[in-house]
Amino acid sequence: MGLFRFIFSKTFLIQLVLAVVVLVVLSFLTMQWLDYSTNQDQRIEVPDLAKMNLDNVEERLEELDLSYEILDSANFNPDFPRYSVIDQVPAPGKFVKEDRKIYLTLNPSGYRKIEVPNNLIRKTRRQVEPTLRSLGFEIGEISYKPDIAKDAVLELRHQGKTVKPGEKLMKTSKIDLVLGDGSGSYRNVDSLETEDATESEVDEF
Repeated sequence: MGLFRFIFSKTFLIQLVLAVVVLVVLSFLTMQWLDYSTNQDQRIEVPDLAKMNLDNVEERLEELDLSYEILDSANFNPDFPRYSVIDQVPAPGKFVKEDRKIYLTLNPSGYRKIEVPNNLIRKTRRQVEPTLRSLGFEIGEISYKPDIAKDAVLELRHQGKTVKPGEKLMKTSKIDLVLGDGSGSYRNVDSLETEDATESEVDEF
């Protein structure tokens, strides 16, 4: 009876109310501290940094209390200025917390060089053109020389010079093809000039 009477006494009820109030206050203060320490209410919208150079990127992100890190350079894209942002993570429009790092991929200064395959000579035009295009080259002028094999690739040329197997050219370079016309044996210009000179010497003698 004494315990039952104490539970319903005024003193116990006051202590119980005080304990509940203290618990509620402590819970509220704890939640406020967590919100402050983790910045749960601070959400910053990630800006669109595409085509911006690093100076502009740094200035823009500093205004928003964000930082950045450069991941790597991508393949050259002529639609973007050199050394500008070509990709970013997180994407524009996403919401992040203060001091979040934005990862950037930059556009390089130009196209990289590609090695010309060494097994294209004497292949057919139908075989060579797709191979060169798949590597990023463009097909330039098509010319023909006397040769027994029609449309067989006799030479690869770039800007008037013969391209040697394994030579590296800038991606998107135009490569001219010299093909056989199927009319007969191939005789290069140097050999023809040598023969003409020999015949002239014989005639003079």
